[in-house]
Amino acid sequence: MNFVRIYIRVLKELGSEYRLAIVLVLANLALAAAQFAEPVLFGRIIDKLAGAQKESAALRWEELTPLVGAWVGFGLFTIAAAVLVALHADRLSHRQRLAVTGAYFEHVLHLPLSFHTASHSGRLLKTMLDGAAGMASIWLSFFRENCASFLALFVMLPISLFINWRLAGLLIILVFLFGLLTALVLRRTEGMQRSVERFNTDLAERASDALGNVPVIQSFTRIESEARAMRQIISDVLTAQMPVLSWWALAAVATRASATLTLVSIFLLGTWLHLQGLATIGEIVTFMNFATMLIGRLEQMVGFVNWTFMLTPKLQDFFRVIDTQPGVHDRAVATDVGRLSGRVTFENVTFSYDGRRTAVSDVSFAVEPGETIAFVGATGSGKSTTMSLLHRVFDPLHGAVKVDGIDIRDMTLVSLRRNIGVVFQEPMLFARSIEENLRVGKPDASDEDIAVALERAQASEFVSRQSDGLATLVGERGRSLSGGERQRISIARALLKDPPIMIFDEATSALDATTERQLQKALDAATQGRTTFVIAHRLATVRNATRILVFDQGHIVESGSFDELVAQNGRFATLARAQFMAAPHPSSSEASEDIKSPV
Repeated sequence: MNFVRIYIRVLKELGSEYRLAIVLVLANLALAAAQFAEPVLFGRIIDKLAGAQKESAALRWEELTPLVGAWVGFGLFTIAAAVLVALHADRLSHRQRLAVTGAYFEHVLHLPLSFHTASHSGRLLKTMLDGAAGMASIWLSFFRENCASFLALFVMLPISLFINWRLAGLLIILVFLFGLLTALVLRRTEGMQRSVERFNTDLAERASDALGNVPVIQSFTRIESEARAMRQIISDVLTAQMPVLSWWALAAVATRASATLTLVSIFLLGTWLHLQGLATIGEIVTFMNFATMLIGRLEQMVGFVNWTFMLTPKLQDFFRVIDTQPGVHDRAVATDVGRLSGRVTFENVTFSYDGRRTAVSDVSFAVEPGETIAFVGATGSGKSTTMSLLHRVFDPLHGAVKVDGIDIRDMTLVSLRRNIGVVFQEPMLFARSIEENLRVGKPDASDEDIAVALERAQASEFVSRQSDGLATLVGERGRSLSGGERQRISIARALLKDPPIMIFDEATSALDATTERQLQKALDAATQGRTTFVIAHRLATVRNATRILVFDQGHIVESGSFDELVAQNGRFATLARAQFMAAPHPSSSEASEDIKSPV
C-alpha cells in the first residue's frame, strides 16, 4: 500500500541522524521489554500471595523483596527511558524538519524554468510546509510511541506464548482481527483521501493566486466572485472529507469495542483455564495487564495510522517534487571556466519544448566579444528561447552553444551563469530593500559600485527620493515601485554584476519615452567592451546594434545591420514600416528614406 511505502521512505529520510535513530530504536526496545516485564513480575507477585493464602502459610517480606524490587525498578526505568526518548525524539524531529525544508527549497531552486512555469508557487510552498511538518510528526510519534508499540506487538507479544500459550493465542488472534479491520478502513479510504488532498491543494493555490492579485480583483469588482469560488472549493473539500471521517469514526468505535471484548475474553478464558488447572491467578492478571497495555498501544497506532494516512497524499506530493530531476545539470567533466571573454557561437542548434514542434531550428551564428546583437521577430518566433539556451535554462536537442570555443555543457552552471547578466522583460524583485535587490548581482559590491550601477541605469534620482533610500523595502514583487522603477532596478542589478555577456529581454518595455532615451545612452556606454544581446520589439532600441538577426518560426531569416536590413526590403523592413511610418501604403523607396530618418 502507498501508506506503508510512504511511511518507510519517511523513516529513510532521517539521513545524517541515522546513528541517533538507531540509539532511539534500541532505547525503545529496552522500553518495550521493561513494559513487558512489569505485568509478568506483578503476576508472579500475585501468585506468591495467592499461594501463601492457599496454604495458609505466612509469607515473609524477604521472599517478595526480589520480585517487588524488580517490579519497581522496571517501573522507574520505564519512566526515565520514556523521558529521555521523548526529549531526543523532539530534538531529532525538529532538526530534520528544518533540514528537509532547506533541502526541498534548494532542490526546487535548481529545477528548470519549465517546471516552475507548470507549477504554481503557492502549491510548491504548501507542499514544502505540509511535507516537512508531516515528516516531523511521523518521526516524533515513531520514536516517542510507535517504535515501542511495534516492538510490543511483533516481538513481545509472541514471547508471551511461553508464559501461557492459550491466553497468548487468544490475545494474538484478537490483535490480528483488529489489524485486519484497520487495513480494511485504509483500503476503503485511500483513494478518497487523495481526492481530499487535491481539493486542499486547489484551495491553497486559489487563495495564493487571489492574494497575489488583489489590485486586479478590486479593480474589476471580482471580490464576491473570488469569495464564491473559494466557498465552492471549501464545500468540495468537506464533501470529499466526510466519507473518510465516517470510516475512521467507525474504526474508532471498533477500537473501543475491541478493547472491552478483549478484556472480557481474556478474563473469561483465564477463569475457565484456572478452573481447569491450566492457568494461575497471576497469569490471568498478567494477561489482563498485557491486554490493557496492548489496547492502549493499538489505540495509539490507530490514531497514528489515521493521521499518517491523512498525510500520505501531502507526502506523495513532497516526494514527487524531490524526485523531479533537473533537466539541466553539470556533467561529470564540467569545469569552472573563470571569466570568459564573450565570444559566442551557435552551431546548428535545434530545440523543442514538447518533442513534436521545434521552437528553434538549425540556428547558427557567431558573435565576437564586444558586439551588440539584436534579436527581432514576432512573438513566439524563437528569440527568447535562443537566449535561454545560452544561459542553459534548457539544453539543445541538436547542435552546440559555445562560449570562447567551449561547449557550455562542459562548463559548470555556476561558472557559466556567473559570466552572463540577464535583464528580464518582467522585472523580478524580492520583497526586500532596494540595496538587497541590487546586491543579488554582486553581494560584495561597494557603495561606490552600487552608486555607479544606479547612475548608469538612470535610477539614482528616484532611489534618492525614497524615504529610506537604498534601505527602502519594495514590497512583494516590487509593488511599491512603478513599472519603470522596477525595471531600472533590474537593469542596475545586472550592470552591478559586470559580466562579459549581457542579455536584455525587452529591458526598456516598461519605461516611458523620455526615460527610455536616457537609458539607451546609459546602456550604450555600459555595454562597451562586452558581448550584448538585445531582444526587442521596439526597433528604435536596436538601431545601433552591430547586427540584427530576424527570427521567424524558429529560424533566422535575415541578418545584417539596421540600414542593410531596411535596404533588403524584407521582413525587417516590413516590421520597421509598421512601427515608424504614418502613411499606410508608402512606396518601397519612400519607406526606406523614412525609416532611415532619425527616430
